[in-house]
Parts: sequence; C-alpha cells; structure tokens
Amino acid sequence: MEAMQRKEKYSHDKIKKRLRRNVGRAIADFNMIEAGDRIMVCLSGGADSYTMLDILQNLQRNAPVKFELIAINLDQKQPGFPKHVLPNYLDAIGISYHIIEEDTYSIVKRVIPENKTYCSLCSRLRRGIIYRFAKEHGYTKIALGHHREDIIETLFLNMFYGGRLKSMPAKLLSDDGENIIIRPLAYCAEIDIKAYAIKKAFPIIPCTLCGSQDNMQRQAIKEMLTEWNKKKPGRVESIFTSIQNTVPSHLLDTNVFDFEQLGTINNQYIPELEDWLFGEEG
Repeated sequence: MEAMQRKEKYSHDKIKKRLRRNVGRAIADFNMIEAGDRIMVCLSGGADSYTMLDILQNLQRNAPVKFELIAINLDQKQPGFPKHVLPNYLDAIGISYHIIEEDTYSIVKRVIPENKTYCSLCSRLRRGIIYRFAKEHGYTKIALGHHREDIIETLFLNMFYGGRLKSMPAKLLSDDGENIIIRPLAYCAEIDIKAYAIKKAFPIIPCTLCGSQDNMQRQAIKEMLTEWNKKKPGRVESIFTSIQNTVPSHLLDTNVFDFEQLGTINNQYIPELEDWLFGEEG
C-alpha cells in the first residue's frame, strides 16, 4: 500500500514538473509575461483552465519579475449552473477574481437551431465580452487554457472545413488591436492536464450548453487523431512539431512566399507571358 502511494506521488510530481516546464518554455518562447503585467486568467470551470491558473500561480511565486494574476469567470446564465463553485474555490486559494454575468445562453438558444452546434456563436459572444472587460479594467494580457491537442485539432478543423492552413497561436494580438491573448498551456499534453486535475481534485463544472451535442466537428477530429495515435504512437507529437517548423517555400501560398520573383531573369516583367497565361485561346 505504501509502495503504491509512493508510486502515485512520484507520478503526480513528474506530471507537475512536466506541466510547469512546458508552461515555462511557452512563456519564454513567446515572451508571454513581462514585468508589471496584469494577467486576466479566464476560468471556465474545466480541467484546462484550473490547471493553467494553478501552474501560473506556482510560477508566479518564483518568478524573477513581478506580475499580477486575476481570475475571471463568465457566468453565461446556463440553467443549473452552480454559481457557488468557482467563488468558493477562488476564495479558498486566496486569489483576486471577478464573475462577469452576461446572459449569452438565451441569445445562443434563440439564434441557433437545436440541431446545430452552438460553439461558434457562443465563443464569439464570450470573446467579445472578455475583450471588452479586459480593456475596461486595464488588463495587459488575457490567458486562455487551450492546450496542445486544442491547437492540433484547430489545425485540422481549418484544413478540412475552412480550406486554410491555420491554427491557434500561443500569443495573439486581437482583431481590434486592443488585447494580447496568451495560451500558457500551448506545449502541454491533454492527458497530463486531465491527470493533474484529477489528482488536484479541481471542482470541475461541465458545459451544459453544448456538452450533450453529438457529432460536433471538433469531436470528430479528436476521435480521428486518437485513432491515428493508437495505430502510430507519436503521430500527435509529430504533427505538433510540424506546426513549429513551417517551410513557406514548399507550400503554395503566394502571399507568404514570393514565388513570382524566384528564378526570374534580371527580374524582368514580360507582358506577353501574362497574355499567354491568362488570355483567351487564339
């Protein structure tokens, strides 16, 4: 019994160190946190965001620079949402927090037909509220809990359904140019986060808005990747590595690589070539 407990503790410590190391590496690689930052840590009540907050607090205690963490939760007024869970947890760990109350649930239910997924509209509404709140309260960074598998799944979602080679960046300037978004868990594996959350006994709050919807595109991608990894272990890691090692000259996007000038003679423009390529048959 004692040997088993020692083994479990060793396993937990190993996962914690790996998560801490990966978060630290992501912060360093993308310069996510700077001295004086006021970081808005977005909590959904899921394993990812709890883990992100926990690891960031751990790093904060030993950081060579001073920065502030403020936990934020958006109460979207979903029926049956346990409003007491997050405040009780945040009070217990002694961190500053805000609960934003916005009834996005009614909007999503009214606009989206029942047989369609709610995620797209829900995330847009949520994003707009969070961005506005961050700007109004002077937060310098917004931390989101997306992990390695989220990034890979988004890559395939964009390829399969959007025709774009695009994923989630670890650091991003919002479209309005007003907010910096960071994803400290970008290098962290989902399996480590789940194991850590179980060991820490975080009070998980499930999403009742879309959690019961079947056949969502992201779920289909997740199942595909899981099956691939069963057949060829290490494939997920290889895919993630490829996102960090792009070669624009070996793709087909003329906006990111100047193929037109590649190998031209003295960079001469020959109008006859354009007529030949795009003109009518003659």
